[in-house]
Amino acid sequence: MSPCVIWLSGLSGAGKTTVAQALHAALRARGEAATVLDGDHLRQGLCKDLSYSPSDRCENLRRAGEVCALMMDAGLIVIAAFVSPSRADRDMVRAMLGDRFIEVFCDTPLAVCEARDVKGLYAKARRGLIPDFTGVSAPYEAPLAPELRLDTAQQPVADNVARILALLAQRQPVFPYSSSRTAGAALCLN
Repeated sequence: MSPCVIWLSGLSGAGKTTVAQALHAALRARGEAATVLDGDHLRQGLCKDLSYSPSDRCENLRRAGEVCALMMDAGLIVIAAFVSPSRADRDMVRAMLGDRFIEVFCDTPLAVCEARDVKGLYAKARRGLIPDFTGVSAPYEAPLAPELRLDTAQQPVADNVARILALLAQRQPVFPYSSSRTAGAALCLN
């Protein structure tokens, strides 16, 4: 398969990371070069200087988009799992990555996400301890036309992974991937 970015978006607790890890395992089992870029992990390093304000969320996703582009240039299928609550921010990343950006909406009701909340984030947000928490004190703008919508409340993870794999098989281009950003770009690992 050609390098692309599968951008999983949805509320905290929607199953983005679970789907991302299962998809990664399925791709690797098929011999595909793939990686997972998780929003929680990015905020522990590259984006640890950012808050959850709208402007910092935008910068977080801009940085994530740049990392995705570098990983695609290195030949990887990137599975990006980010709440990414703003349509404008997701559109910004789509514009950066072009037709290799595949938006997948993990559509899960807020009540289900709260019930799955192993970190207790929703409870803290409801008590006012976490400002700008998506779904409680900050909005989530659902995608209007994602390439795929997953029902992560009702459908098993394996079924959702199968749907993504089917979409990837349909979208494979006739010509091999080349970066639209820079000719001959390479990812140097030192």
